[in-house]
Amino acid sequence: MPCVHFLCRHRPCVAVFVNKRKKFISLHSEVLYHKIIREICEKYGKDYTKDLQTRMTGTTDREICVTVVDLLKLPISVDEFEKQLTDLAQKLLPSAPLLKGAKRLLTHLHDYKVPMALATNSTEQAVRLHALSRPKLFGMFHHKCLVFEDSVVGVEAAIKAGMQVVMTPGPRLQREHTRHATLVIKSLLDFKPELFGLPPFDKTLNKATEITNK
Repeated sequence: MPCVHFLCRHRPCVAVFVNKRKKFISLHSEVLYHKIIREICEKYGKDYTKDLQTRMTGTTDREICVTVVDLLKLPISVDEFEKQLTDLAQKLLPSAPLLKGAKRLLTHLHDYKVPMALATNSTEQAVRLHALSRPKLFGMFHHKCLVFEDSVVGVEAAIKAGMQVVMTPGPRLQREHTRHATLVIKSLLDFKPELFGLPPFDKTLNKATEITNK
């Protein structure tokens, strides 16, 4: 991991990735997304195991549908599985709560006029659903440079694009999969903007008042 004084040489713009799990790093929706897949499988008497769930991390919706239908021998077509997945996701995912620290971080950077961008490989429809449910949040994004990610695939993509990456890995992710990130933190509440030459958080703010979902 680079030394702090190397990180502070530039005042970067900030990018937040949305991956194919529809899990914007500020939206705690991965658990909900896998729950939807599990419910569809259980409807046909099949078990969507944790091992299979891990295997599906970083893949597209279509790849998930093809793999799950094939491996679990579901009695429906890939297209039908994808339709059910999409229909349920449209109803449930926009209500996913914010991750702890996300609102404080985004609002802080926006207030200090630090340009931000939203980069995603999700469908336009999925992004629109989230944007409609949180218009103020999504209205903050404009540019891209520093990435906040929680997936291995997202970190690798950002590194290949020459970006710095702050990673908030899930508790089940092995440590070896985080080694390429510029900085690894447990929560966005642990992020210190000044490490990247950004305005520091106001120390007078009470952290307890920050954790809100909307």
